[in-house]
Amino acid sequence: MPAHSDLIYVALFAAVLPLIDYLFFWPAFRRRLRADPARARTWFWAWAIFGAWPVVAIGAVLWQSNDRSWTSFGFSIPDGWRLWTSIALVLLVAAYFVYAVVAVARTADARASVEQQLGKLADYLPHTRKEMYWFGGVSLTAGFCEEFLFRGYFIWVFAPWLGWWGAAALSVLIFATLHAYQGWSNAVRTGIVGAVFTLTVAIFDSLWPAIALHAMVDLAHGLIAWLVLRSATENPLRAPV
Repeated sequence: MPAHSDLIYVALFAAVLPLIDYLFFWPAFRRRLRADPARARTWFWAWAIFGAWPVVAIGAVLWQSNDRSWTSFGFSIPDGWRLWTSIALVLLVAAYFVYAVVAVARTADARASVEQQLGKLADYLPHTRKEMYWFGGVSLTAGFCEEFLFRGYFIWVFAPWLGWWGAAALSVLIFATLHAYQGWSNAVRTGIVGAVFTLTVAIFDSLWPAIALHAMVDLAHGLIAWLVLRSATENPLRAPV
């Protein structure tokens, strides 16, 4: 059963820190964005990377200090059909994103379509090669840390009271709400993606396939955005003729 310290930890990453972000971080980011968009994005990603890992480290120490099994947390390797199916799923998704990236890189119409869909999200996505490196770090961080927190710790804490599926549904709702800074339509999409990751954990009884898919999805979206948004100096196809 979860201890009081577990409940405090979940309240910290699911309520207190997001509230601090909403009241202080996002206003500061928007001010920086108006003054210098490139530096604002780098600051935003640095905060995302170096802010998430200490929170996960606290959870890892808390879990380990209670002498709990990491297998029960979700850090187990799928076996039997789950192993081969998860590998096939990851490879299939990877192949799809390779196809999408190549299509965007080669086709002006595809880039124009993606650029129209990005809208205000373009402010949060990479525009230069250097920014793409930063975004790669953000993708790996989100893939591991968000799965650890929301598909791992959050569900484990609330499952004794809500059941696994009830806790999972609540985690999806919180996960989507925390992405409301991207606009509510994108928050809904994030909730749908979060539900897919949750189903992945349920089907394969492991966090690892969801971590791999999460990092891959974020990285692919960032790469596609970079191919669309990169400056004319980096992308001759966008240079004036």
